[in-house]
Amino acid sequence: MLCSLRTIGALSAGAVALAITTGQFFAQAADKGPLQLEARIALGDVRGRIDHMAVDLKRQRLFVAELGNNSVGIIDLPGQKVVRRLPGLKEPQGVGYDPATDMLYVANAGDGSVRLFEGSDYKTAGRIELGSDADNIRLDAAAQRIFIGYGRGGLAVIDPSTRSKVGDIALKAHPESFQIDPDTSQIFVNQPDARGIAVVDRISQKQIGNWSLADRGANFPMALDPIRREILVIFRAPAQLGVFSMKDGTPITSTETCGDADDLFIDAQRARVYISCGAGFLDVLEAKEAIYRRVARIPTVSGARTSLFVPEMDRLLVAVRASSREPAAVWMFRPMP
Repeated sequence: MLCSLRTIGALSAGAVALAITTGQFFAQAADKGPLQLEARIALGDVRGRIDHMAVDLKRQRLFVAELGNNSVGIIDLPGQKVVRRLPGLKEPQGVGYDPATDMLYVANAGDGSVRLFEGSDYKTAGRIELGSDADNIRLDAAAQRIFIGYGRGGLAVIDPSTRSKVGDIALKAHPESFQIDPDTSQIFVNQPDARGIAVVDRISQKQIGNWSLADRGANFPMALDPIRREILVIFRAPAQLGVFSMKDGTPITSTETCGDADDLFIDAQRARVYISCGAGFLDVLEAKEAIYRRVARIPTVSGARTSLFVPEMDRLLVAVRASSREPAAVWMFRPMP
């Protein structure tokens, strides 16, 4: 789902301009949709499932967790090409980049480790053992902490200055997507195996609440809207968006979505929601008051269920796994208008 990562900082328009040539440009029909496909960035000989992504804004580099390939691909976004690959990993799921320490974190499901790489040259910089199923990564810049979901029920607390685990938050089930509320001490955690959302206090490092979701299942992606004070959750069974109050978990609304979603992002500038689905679609929803209305369903490729929206670059990046028709790639969309 890390997530994967809240990016930090702002770049000038010139710094984030992407060098897209005419030959690399792929437009949607009549260029009238809410997302315009700009480029397909080939990943090379990458097979199997692709998981979450993160970005280094300063260098404009994208990190792609190539889970089935046991590697992380590093893409130069302006050049639209892979510039490096980090091999020898064990089913990497979550990736997170900390600009304050210039460090890349990679969470591995296969052996429960978190591998660290220097952001300048990607040299190995350490390893943190979590035990099993290391997954989503979130950066808490204000508190200078990194949270990593893992195992049968835990959030590891990492101090980036010492590159070590300094805390552990016990949960009732494995955490999938989780999000940090920037305005409070709370973390909201999807726990599909427990059919609920856990509420965690990151200061006391304890679970302080649980919102039951007994009528729905497979709640994997999550996003927070700190302006509207809402939590957005995608369920896979049945496939729908659920919107809840951040105050107490009260349901606000729900709507049908595409199937097998694994990532969900809010475009605050346009009051939109982007959902990437393994069923082979992107859903674009428009948010008006308490109503979330689908305005587009854009075909992608079966299994392309992970994505990353980067507001600072105003781009949606979708990971497309290799198939008989398509090579592995990252598709880059520009929101319109």
